[in-house]
Amino acid sequence: MSEPEGWAGIGPGDRGTPAAAWARWVADRGPDPVFTIPGECRRLVVVAPHPDDEILGVGVTASRAAAAGVDVTVVAVTDGDASHPDSPTLTRQQLSGLRVEESRRACTQLGLPEPVRLGLPDGRVREHPALLTDAVAGIVGDPGPSTLVLSTWRGDGHPDHEAAGHAAADACAATGARLVEYPVWAWHWAAPGDPRVPWARRRRVVLTDHELAAKRAAVSEFVTQVAPLSDRSGDEAILPDWVLDRLVTREETVFW
Repeated sequence: MSEPEGWAGIGPGDRGTPAAAWARWVADRGPDPVFTIPGECRRLVVVAPHPDDEILGVGVTASRAAAAGVDVTVVAVTDGDASHPDSPTLTRQQLSGLRVEESRRACTQLGLPEPVRLGLPDGRVREHPALLTDAVAGIVGDPGPSTLVLSTWRGDGHPDHEAAGHAAADACAATGARLVEYPVWAWHWAAPGDPRVPWARRRRVVLTDHELAAKRAAVSEFVTQVAPLSDRSGDEAILPDWVLDRLVTREETVFW
């Protein structure tokens, strides 16, 4: 997860919709259908715009698939080097190296493979739509509906997330794979019942106590994101507790 530079939807001091408001709304609206990996699924490709999106969004969903014998591939679109553009402590190259290693450790925690890294520029994924679509389509191959592609939702708000979602959708159209989308930034800018969000398509993955603990352990590997790089301006945590409270919950959400 990286801050969307220049995105008007998030401003200084904007803490977004509190986790408690989401929890009350989800409880009051009644349970959405449970999402399970279809029995005919043989391959799962998870598209993550930044190191940590794969874990925050669908870490347990992907972990369950891998444990069930599904061939899981994680595609890291960028190396996340733009998460702290004004850091006085780390260069972008240093941050990139740290984030790649964090992602590797987090995936290991959940039994997921080393991500395939595309190395597109963080914050500028939308400048390379054909390259990303071709890369995802090449990874998917031509297996048809036995493959699912999980990607960030095309309406998620962050330009990298939306670009990844559109590229994944185009790759699915080209290969016959089926697209499943997951929100990340929407939990910040949207409000319960927000008509811009396709709630009718929401499916949920309910985590066990063990899975929730494993996900929290995996998220804790992203040290550059969950804790300040230093006490200097520009090194603030990107994922403080009040953000993680929205993202690491008893349920994962996909749009299906």
